[in-house]
Amino acid sequence: MTHHYTLTISCPDRTGIIAAVTGFIAQHGGFIVEANYYTEQEQQHFFMRQEIRANSLPFTTEEFASRFAPLADEFSMRWQLADSAIKKRLVVLVSRQDHCLDDLLHRWRNDELRVDIPCVISNHEDLRSFVEWHGIPFIYVEMRQDKAAAFAQIAALFESYRGDTLVLARFMQILPPALCQRYSGRIINIHHSFLPAFVGAKPYHQAYQRGVKLIGATCHYVTIDLDAGPIIEQDTVRIDHGDTVDDLVRYGRDIEKTVLARGLRYHVEDRVLLCGNKTIVFK
Repeated sequence: MTHHYTLTISCPDRTGIIAAVTGFIAQHGGFIVEANYYTEQEQQHFFMRQEIRANSLPFTTEEFASRFAPLADEFSMRWQLADSAIKKRLVVLVSRQDHCLDDLLHRWRNDELRVDIPCVISNHEDLRSFVEWHGIPFIYVEMRQDKAAAFAQIAALFESYRGDTLVLARFMQILPPALCQRYSGRIINIHHSFLPAFVGAKPYHQAYQRGVKLIGATCHYVTIDLDAGPIIEQDTVRIDHGDTVDDLVRYGRDIEKTVLARGLRYHVEDRVLLCGNKTIVFK
């Protein structure tokens, strides 16, 4: 991947936005290598993502921001400029199940997922040796006695390790509302159901009892509403009457891994823009 900047924008739709932004980039010699646009029709809100070769611009991201600010104000833009040379820092939360963590660490180790993982936090000791084998600090946080204190410790660790995103890789605990609000848009969960079906605990058991013919997994942002945050990515697999609950769990593990990996890739590449409780994903 060549060194590039990613400019993401959302604003009320009106004539001239694309011309103004691309004109600004061209005026300074910027070379756009990927461009995405979308207008949400109900609210008439515009979304844009531009990848720009870093070496085509004569200034740093800081100077880009200062020069671009007047144009952004003119169009009432919410915008962000990301530098591909600066990897996102993912702090991962896990419990006992290791399949999603295993897949993420494999992709991280092979540079397929271009991120830094400064630490893994867990409410169980089971995965310590596995995480430390990868050279990543493993931090155990006891949650049975005082959950409020435990989540305060997790927030403090996230800050001290300078995390950008908190990843719940089958972390089987419900985050408190204050934590969800504090890191809004920065907490990603993998839920083992094709949401909005079968929220909460044991969704595969719920699916089995209901007799559905499809099960799935959902990667979404965490909000104060349980399993109801903006959805980033989903997938399904077909099942039939002969499959047991254990079969559903086994099928589901494969979907959970791939859906979480895809959702995280979209997030760290700044391809996901929030639109209320929905997302715009420029794949």
